[in-house]
Order: sequence, then C-alpha cells, then structure tokens
Amino acid sequence: MITTLAVLTRIFSNSVANLYQKKSGEISSPLETNLISYLIMSLICVLPALFIDWSIYSINFWINVFFAGLLCTIGTIALIEALKIGELSVLAPINSYKSVIGLISAIIVLHEFPPLKDFICIVLIIIGSYFVLDNEKQKFSIQTFFRKDIRLRIFALLCSGTEAAFLKKIIIMSSYKISLILWCFSGFLCSLLIFIIKKPSSLFSTNTNKNLNNCLIIGLMLLLMQLSTNFVFSKIEVGSALALFQLSSLVSLFFGYKYYHEKNMKKKIIGTLIMIGSAAIILI
Repeated sequence: MITTLAVLTRIFSNSVANLYQKKSGEISSPLETNLISYLIMSLICVLPALFIDWSIYSINFWINVFFAGLLCTIGTIALIEALKIGELSVLAPINSYKSVIGLISAIIVLHEFPPLKDFICIVLIIIGSYFVLDNEKQKFSIQTFFRKDIRLRIFALLCSGTEAAFLKKIIIMSSYKISLILWCFSGFLCSLLIFIIKKPSSLFSTNTNKNLNNCLIIGLMLLLMQLSTNFVFSKIEVGSALALFQLSSLVSLFFGYKYYHEKNMKKKIIGTLIMIGSAAIILI
C-alpha cells in the first residue's frame, strides 16, 4: 500500500515539476532555475543532515554520489531547456524512449541481444511516436528526432537513465533518506559549479524575483518526487519502477492541454498509451 502511494506521489509530483519548469524556463534561464531549485531543496535538508555520521562512508560511496549529482544536474538543465521550447504533451511521452536507449546500449556495450518481444516493443514505441510527434506543422519522419527540443529531451533521458543506476547503489550502501539528502546537496553543488563555469554576467537575472515562486514549487515537487523515487527503488527493481513511472506522461498530457492549449490530444493520448505499454513490457 505504501509503495503504491509512493508510485502515485512520484507520478504526480514529477508532472507538476515539469509544468513549472516549463513556466520558469519562459522567464529565466535553465541554469538559474536549476540552481535556485536545488538551493531550496538543500536548505530543507540541512537540519536532518546534521544528525548523520558521514565519516562512515567510503570513497566509492562518494564517487557514486558525485556522478549521480552531476548526471542529474546536466539532465535537468537539458530537460528545462527542452520544455522551454517544446510541448509538454510531446516531450513527456518521449520518456518511453528510455527503454529503447537501454536496449541499444546493452547491444553496443555488453553485446546483449534482447528477445524478439523487446524488438517488437521498440517498433510499437516508434509507432506510438508517430501519433505523438506527427502534426500539421511537421509530419513525423527521421528528421523529427533532430529537432532541438527532442534532442535535448533524449539527452536528458540518457542522463537520468544512467543516474538511476548510481542512485540504486547509493540507496543500497546507505538508505533512501540519506540518498535523498545527498541527491539534493550534490545537485546543488554541481549546479553551482556549472553556473560558475558558464561565467554569467550577474549571479541572477532581472527576472529572479518573478521566478522565485516557480522555483519554490519546483524544489518542493522535486524533493517529493525524489523521496518517493528512492523509496520505490528500495522496495522493487529499478526496471519495474521506471515502467510504472511512465504513467506520469498522461498527467503531463493533461497539463499541456489545460495550461497551454496544446492540440491533437486524441492522437497524443493514443500514442502515449502505446509507448507506455511497450516500455512497461521491456522494463518489467
């Protein structure tokens, strides 16, 4: 029962975070939004962090923390930039391609060839993509995947998919609560590092005050999302959890229709259901 509630919490909080990341991207840079959001989450985690003995963890543990934070930061910045220029009802279903990326990586890196059913599911995901990405302005084709918003979304998927493996290791070596605290701290430090490297003319833009409410909601939703994600990862296999998390695409479709009046929703819903079902078969 608790695991089911955690899955539902993760699905809803992730979609709300994406909605406000899109709103935030319209008035501020992804770098600034990401930095402020992680700062808010880190401040919330300071007090519980004081009651933990951090000296007991090995160097290997901290290496996993660093890479999880770095991948999460880069992936989130790419996602915010994609949401800034793309549609929620298009970019959310693309998350199903995470399973396709995993299969292709396994073939290239590990020389593992999946069973026939997985290849069939890949074909179904591509068919689902047709319904989601095909529209009156631009018909679905291979060139569709070279659109900036799609490229950024797939890159964010690569980052988040790899990050999940590091998070699972951190949870196994500590706990889902400690993993959450470290996820917030490492995300903030990596966001700050990237922000400084980019050498902005000023630390914050003129729209920072307007963006604070958005960042506060993003921070709270991401904190809730990651807490529920870590809890689910500690209870069930990562693949099964990622398959369940695909359902957040349906919530994002609703937000895209309600707040941005995005069109072709019937086709997108059909395509999303096909992609979610196919991804679930592969991941489970």
